Amino acid sequence: MSGEISCAAEAGPERRPVPRAVVALCVIVGVGSLTALTIWGRSDARPTAPWPGLDIVVGVLSCVLSPVLLGRPVGGALGLTVLAALSPAATPAATLGALQVAQRRGFPVAAAVAATGIAAHAVQGAWQPSGGISFGWWLALITIAYGALVGWGALARSRRALIISLRARARRAEAEQGRRVAEARMLERHRIAREMHDVLAHRLSLLATYAGALEYRPDSPPERLSRAAGVVRAGVHQALEELREVIDLLRDEDHDSGERPQPGLTDLPRLVEESRDAGAQVLLSDNVTDPAALPAAAARTAYRVVQEGLTNARKHAPGRPVEVVLEGRPGDRLTIDMRNPLPVGEASPPLAPGTGTGLVGLTERVRLTGGRLDHEVTADGGFHLRAWLPWPA
Repeated sequence: MSGEISCAAEAGPERRPVPRAVVALCVIVGVGSLTALTIWGRSDARPTAPWPGLDIVVGVLSCVLSPVLLGRPVGGALGLTVLAALSPAATPAATLGALQVAQRRGFPVAAAVAATGIAAHAVQGAWQPSGGISFGWWLALITIAYGALVGWGALARSRRALIISLRARARRAEAEQGRRVAEARMLERHRIAREMHDVLAHRLSLLATYAGALEYRPDSPPERLSRAAGVVRAGVHQALEELREVIDLLRDEDHDSGERPQPGLTDLPRLVEESRDAGAQVLLSDNVTDPAALPAAAARTAYRVVQEGLTNARKHAPGRPVEVVLEGRPGDRLTIDMRNPLPVGEASPPLAPGTGTGLVGLTERVRLTGGRLDHEVTADGGFHLRAWLPWPA
């Protein structure tokens, strides 16, 4: 019975609470049954006991007041304790009240209610002594019974609090895990978007170079004009596809980004060849030992450094030669050295507009891989970009 009351009062979020009317009916039936057995036992043991109607009145009142324990356990328990001082018929309801207080209130309150119950039963035993047992032993048994009820209720309360705490921690852990997964997915999408942004900027700068050739050299042979127009058309189509992928990555929360194949150090000759096809003068000096052994993260970063350097050279120093020197081996480090002269006098506007943050993002990318990047305008009027990347053995 007490378990049903506690379940109704402390039902967790995963349980469907029992209707209060049903619980109250169960309490009345249970207490009424125990009270009837108590009155019947006393009438059989002492058929000539004075005031036999008192037990019946007290028993009825205890049954009526017992549902109060559901809403006001302390007040209900104290009221039933007063009735227990008048007749043993209220003992079942009074002990149930002490158990409910122990389950739903702190230990000091439960101990005070239990002490009140012991005192009430001491009064009851003084003027209605129980036959067959001395008053001292009878009071000791009452004290032990109340102590057991308080301990049982406190244990149930602690267990219930522990379960609630564990459920709350599980919900917080689940929410935290969901947040971490969402953040990881967002970071992954942003990382891929940054990679694709670099590719897109490089491609657009190539298209700007070809478009500039069509604009400033309209007298070129028809086959060269046709070839340049074809390159522009194909490049625009590919740039639009890559831009659409970037937008999808940043817009769709449920998009499965996957892992796109990323270029590395072994793809640098193809990158340089694309720049040469666009008319750039790129001098590549590759002194790298076993480029395939470079870790993937460092290889991607090295590719982006060279790509950003070539893109900046096409934007701000079109037609100027670019020197790229690569040196490194496992167990040492990879060095990327890029130089190109800047336009003399009044500079022409860049072929493709830039955000001005490319080198800032590139510096951060290099730092994340444990390396360092420096760039400066040299005294002889050139631009110097130098990066160092770790290369463990």
